[in-house]
Amino acid sequence: MTLLAEYYVPGLHIEDRSAKVPLDWVGHEPGRGFDGESISLFYRVVTAPEHVHDDLPLLVFLQGGPGGAGPRLLNPSSDGWIAEAVKHFRVVLPDQRGTGRSSRVDSHAMARLAAGGARAQADYLKRFLADSIVRDFEHLRRTEFGGSPWVTLGQSYGGFLTLTYLSLFPEGVAASFTCGGIPHVPANATEVYEHTFPRMARKTAQFYERYGVDADRVAAVADQLPTVAEIAEAGGIGGDSGSLPEGTPLLPNGDPLTVERLQCLGSDFGMKPSFERVHWIFDDAFVDGDGSVSAGAALSDEFLAKVMNATSSRPLYWPLQEFIYANGELDEPIRWAAQRVRDTMPRFSTGERPLAFTGEAMFPWMFEQESALRPFKPAMDLLMEDTRFGVIYDADQLARNEVPLQSAVYFDDMYVDSGMQLDTLSRVGNSHYWVTNEFEHDGLHGDLVFRHLYDEALNRGDLESLF
Repeated sequence: MTLLAEYYVPGLHIEDRSAKVPLDWVGHEPGRGFDGESISLFYRVVTAPEHVHDDLPLLVFLQGGPGGAGPRLLNPSSDGWIAEAVKHFRVVLPDQRGTGRSSRVDSHAMARLAAGGARAQADYLKRFLADSIVRDFEHLRRTEFGGSPWVTLGQSYGGFLTLTYLSLFPEGVAASFTCGGIPHVPANATEVYEHTFPRMARKTAQFYERYGVDADRVAAVADQLPTVAEIAEAGGIGGDSGSLPEGTPLLPNGDPLTVERLQCLGSDFGMKPSFERVHWIFDDAFVDGDGSVSAGAALSDEFLAKVMNATSSRPLYWPLQEFIYANGELDEPIRWAAQRVRDTMPRFSTGERPLAFTGEAMFPWMFEQESALRPFKPAMDLLMEDTRFGVIYDADQLARNEVPLQSAVYFDDMYVDSGMQLDTLSRVGNSHYWVTNEFEHDGLHGDLVFRHLYDEALNRGDLESLF
């Protein structure tokens, strides 16, 4: 392993490390040498200062996403679970391949691959899904940490990775925790959105119930924005601002602000305190006078900047969003599952008032009108028609699973339906769950959820082999 740096932040000792893994795992086995193209896998090892020289068991954090890098910690409480975890473990925080400092994939990377054509770009992106991510981590365990089984903690998409890990390499895991992230097995993207769009509608209703004043403010903004269809009719696709409908507001990066992009402000309505964050974004919407609602009033620069920041994604977040549900050979292509489901629900029409917000869902227009995503479009067009992906779940292996699995299931989870989570857990061996409506999807980032899961596993004897 390569030690890049060693330092302290308040209350934590941190080592920055890096290892090489194959770009393509086909034909290679974790823990063994490999040939061909490699990429860098960056990770941090975090310990409490008093445990720097202690031989504590390992806990590896499976970050949410997709396309999420490991947390950048300010202190033990900046990500709530860390303070409890470092009492018992050395914590490994990888940047999943393609994110953070692990051979990052973004618009620049896709532009470099463009010379090989859309098919090369699409095949490249397939190598950044769960089957490769988990092999990276298993390779790390075997080569850099002596091969002893470790504990996994999966947040959101990290729970999806957990079931992939338990499907492919259960011998590498001593115990697992997941928070808001048990996928439905068998996986189906359309089914997911058929469950989550109604939740998005309910979250929108709750937002307006809490901040009724915003119904008029949101409408006053939306009424002066073009729709995606209107921009297409004007020939403004591809970033040609000269052919946009007259008066189209531009975000600071030059992207047009459409009604559909405004609706994406609901993408974190399943987190706390997202209602408040969105409320204060609209508070600064108008320039004139005291900023009260005024039809056709100019939108403030501050508002446009806030909307841009709140609706811009991490580089791989939207491109991989629907393919995390692709398991092996598909019966039919995914073909923009979220858009297809949205089209059946008039409540999400751009002309409806009060305007409904959308949640964690990607749409075709993003890859036409967002400058950071435009280089991904040729690959996305192909991937949406593909039916062959890596195997990420083994239902038979999960049924006979012996690794203790303790899951927090958030009853009102907007992103990962609780009923679907419980259905899957009913078919996973040695699984235990805690259902709660006290937290939203990001409950792990407080100081209670991990402590509860840890105590449950400890008192059941699931961690006996570690201590």
